[in-house]
Amino acid sequence: MTDLNAPNNAKAGTTSGTPGSPDAPASLAARLNQAQPYALGLFRIVVGLLFACHGASSLFGVLGGSAVPAGTWPGWYAAVIQLVAGILVLAGLGTRSAAFLASGSMAYAYFKVHQPESLLPIQNGGESAAMFCWAFALLVFTGPGALALDRLFGAGETTAAKAREDRGAPVAA
Repeated sequence: MTDLNAPNNAKAGTTSGTPGSPDAPASLAARLNQAQPYALGLFRIVVGLLFACHGASSLFGVLGGSAVPAGTWPGWYAAVIQLVAGILVLAGLGTRSAAFLASGSMAYAYFKVHQPESLLPIQNGGESAAMFCWAFALLVFTGPGALALDRLFGAGETTAAKAREDRGAPVAA
């Protein structure tokens, strides 16, 4: 019987970064960390597009939806929020603010419309409201990621990113 915790000498000659080498997970993690802003940007784009489509469906009756009468509470106002916030998040413009508003509107939709029907989202039809709420909450905390208009105007830079840059710059006396 072999000891599973003992080092495997058969793999001692492997090169760095190949499967089985001790630093393979570290290099995979480094590659995934490099791709993180782009994955987050793609996530933001898809969530924003889906949310904007949901709003357009409710406002204009397109994409298989039926139009909500103008000015009705809360449906019409929710549709306006969905369309506008969805477009802003899709473009990556004012992402954190738009995502905060969208997350709050979906929390309201879940607790006022779906949750009174039954406790669980699968039972009350509130899966999309719950998923949108948490997806937008994630964007509030992570920011827009790559490929965002916020980056063009400098608004997308977080204080942590600025702090990292400041640490690398020499301080003049």
